[in-house]
Amino acid sequence: MPKAIINTDRAPQAIGTYSQAVKAGHTVYLSGQIPLVPDTMEMVSDDFAAQAQQVFKNVSAVCEAAGGSTQDLVKVNIFLTDLSNFATVNEIMSQYFVEPYPARAAIGVAELPKGAQIEIDGVMELPE
Repeated sequence: MPKAIINTDRAPQAIGTYSQAVKAGHTVYLSGQIPLVPDTMEMVSDDFAAQAQQVFKNVSAVCEAAGGSTQDLVKVNIFLTDLSNFATVNEIMSQYFVEPYPARAAIGVAELPKGAQIEIDGVMELPE
């Protein structure tokens, strides 16, 4: 099955040897997004809520570039440097998703790229 590389200037450009997303058939694998502002490639803020909002905006932009939306995500992984921020993640996530929600994991990590406090990746299944 051929794969297609997904790229959009509405999300941060890759800062390493990866693509923003890869589509194989109807499945799209999204690389991790951190809270970089696409136009400046700088961290949006030191504030956790602002970082979480920016990450969901970035994830949404990649989903749209692939021909879907966050509602097509079937699995989401959320990496946090401080798990006490999870209530804020739930609040912000509710602005981007409606039921049925995707499967999700929340993983506490020691560090993320560029000092980010949150990173999100996922798998999206596009409608046929």
